[in-house]
Amino acid sequence: MSPDLTVKFGPLALPHPVMTASGCFAYGQQFAAFMDVSKLAGIATKGISPKPRPGNPLPRICETSSGMLNSIGLENVGTEAFLGEKLPWLAETGVSVWVNFFGEDMDSYVECARTLDAGKDRGIDVLEMNISCPNIKKGGIEFGTVPEVAHELTKRCVQATDIPIVVKLSPNAADVVAMAQAVAEAGAMGVSLINTITGMAIDVRKRKPRIATMYGGLSGPAIKPVALRMVHQVSSALPDLPISGMGGIGSGEDALEFLMAGARSVQVGTGNFATPDRALRVLDELSSLMQELSIGSVEEIVGCIERPGAEPPWQPEPPSTSSHSESTT
Repeated sequence: MSPDLTVKFGPLALPHPVMTASGCFAYGQQFAAFMDVSKLAGIATKGISPKPRPGNPLPRICETSSGMLNSIGLENVGTEAFLGEKLPWLAETGVSVWVNFFGEDMDSYVECARTLDAGKDRGIDVLEMNISCPNIKKGGIEFGTVPEVAHELTKRCVQATDIPIVVKLSPNAADVVAMAQAVAEAGAMGVSLINTITGMAIDVRKRKPRIATMYGGLSGPAIKPVALRMVHQVSSALPDLPISGMGGIGSGEDALEFLMAGARSVQVGTGNFATPDRALRVLDELSSLMQELSIGSVEEIVGCIERPGAEPPWQPEPPSTSSHSESTT
């Protein structure tokens, strides 16, 4: 019997947990020639700001040995063009639409949330608030690392819209659990973990950085262990807070690891660049692996890895008292 892949993410009922990640799937339509996007559980759009942004100068992306660096600079069409030109197509797909958004200061975040609220009856299911991108010069760092600031920003944005907000947290925070708790207490429906980790690559022949802004966001398999650790930490501390996990997911086994760590959905990002239909391959592999391991449903394995300090499900045998045991001096 095929496993039950359905999953609840807060008020959302998803047909399965596999989505695509913001910044790695454009606005969705660009991938329609390569895959049936309606088979996805959801699409997280490129980050949207109140006004259009041109992004950073070229070169702004380079491959690494275990992933990629990018410094796109959050290039996007802005809220008005998104609502008028991009959202109608997304709404027709029938998938859960998560609109990633950001601002350069608190007021522009709130403005963005308020403007996007117009899409609540036109297909937007979630506003994924990005407080973690390392590639913008204004705003982001403080919002993504100081719990009190993140709490105030989240509270104001929640008050500006009726659409549920999921906050995308920064891996650069000193205490990711404190950040998650702060935004949850401010009204966030859930959190996304994790965004890219700041990194660098150098062309030794040209003696220059490989991307124009020098530093960029590292994504792909290299960051997966960090992402898993943070998902598990937040899930362990806040088991009722829905988590969307991401960071180096390229196979069904990767996805299953994140679910076991406590994520209720997973987002495929960097893998889309190499294989446009990667998310659907992850979905097929996840289903097959669950069947192989006799896992009946996604719900039964979400967060199944024991929490720190929890009693183990078994007790080890007591040490032998045999006279043949070794002694120490």
